[in-house]
Amino acid sequence: MKVYEAVTDAVLAARDTDHFITSREPRITIELGGIPGDRHFGLLRPADSRQRIYPRGTMIANRRQISIVSAEECAQIAEALGIEQVLPEWLGANMLLSGYEGLTLLPQGARLLFPDGTGLICEGENLPCIGPGEAIARATGKPEIAATFVKAAKKKRGIVCSVEREGTVNAGDTVRIYT
Repeated sequence: MKVYEAVTDAVLAARDTDHFITSREPRITIELGGIPGDRHFGLLRPADSRQRIYPRGTMIANRRQISIVSAEECAQIAEALGIEQVLPEWLGANMLLSGYEGLTLLPQGARLLFPDGTGLICEGENLPCIGPGEAIARATGKPEIAATFVKAAKKKRGIVCSVEREGTVNAGDTVRIYT
């Protein structure tokens, strides 16, 4: 097992459950269902187009409780789109990490441990979709970005995680990544 470190540059939550856009907070409390009050909170969630083996709407385990992106990959996406920056808020991310190259390629089952013992399990890549592209297009005033985001973000969109151990994550925390 290898251990790496990264810095939690920002923690965010989507408190308005009608939208996936997140807002920065100084800290987030994490329970077994995710971030209380966040759009993706819950032990269960309805199956959607990502789980084609179940009828849409079937309740399944929520393996998308926490979304994490890296500062390095956000910069790569911005460069590919020809814009100054891609903010984690526009991607609906719950955490922005820096200092770990290739976050999106982190293997399923990798563990992320925070200073107070909060533990997350990587469930895999957060596949790019049109929603964040539309959010970036609105934020930048460049409508053409909506159509090009998915290609630009391939293998750079970050990861989704489920919660293994509850706790609190603060902006500025160091996270240990076990692969």
